[in-house]
Amino acid sequence: MKKFILTLFIVSGSFAGLRAQDSTAQNSLNSGTIESQFDYIYRVSNNFQEYEVVKKSNLEKLKSNILDSLKSMRQEVAGAKAIQLSQSDSIRKISENLTNEISEKEAAIDLKDSFSFLGINIQKTVYSSMMWTLVAILAGFLGFFSVQYFRSFGKVKKAQKDLEDIQEEFEQHRKNTLERERKLKRELIDAQMGKN
Repeated sequence: MKKFILTLFIVSGSFAGLRAQDSTAQNSLNSGTIESQFDYIYRVSNNFQEYEVVKKSNLEKLKSNILDSLKSMRQEVAGAKAIQLSQSDSIRKISENLTNEISEKEAAIDLKDSFSFLGINIQKTVYSSMMWTLVAILAGFLGFFSVQYFRSFGKVKKAQKDLEDIQEEFEQHRKNTLERERKLKRELIDAQMGKN
């Protein structure tokens, strides 16, 4: 009886093992990577001479799994390509916008650094240089004419002083001449009276 129970226990254990193996087969074909599914089919297949005997249902299940995997991979590749195209379009648009923004920035800087003077667009630095040069030239002319004015003013003062001196000398000479003339007239009158 012990042998019978032992035999019964072994047989029931092997059936349970087969059922567990069969449920593992279904689980292994239903989940896991394709490589693990191939490994599972290789494990559960039987040998006949040098060939492997595989259940047709397992092969069909593996084929459908592989086709599903390929289909999902193709969808992922198509999605990745679509994302790549949209990103490349976005990058192109962004680079165009960046180019436009850079050109607008440079135009704004040029506009800020220049202005219209007598209908000519002039840079502020050039205009500033021209104005300071003009101021320097005018200051030079002012200095030159100021020096000439003060020299002329000094000469005029000297000429006026010389004129006053000459006029004073002339007045003195005239007075002396008038005095001599009077004296001569008196002498003449005295001489004429003395003759008479």
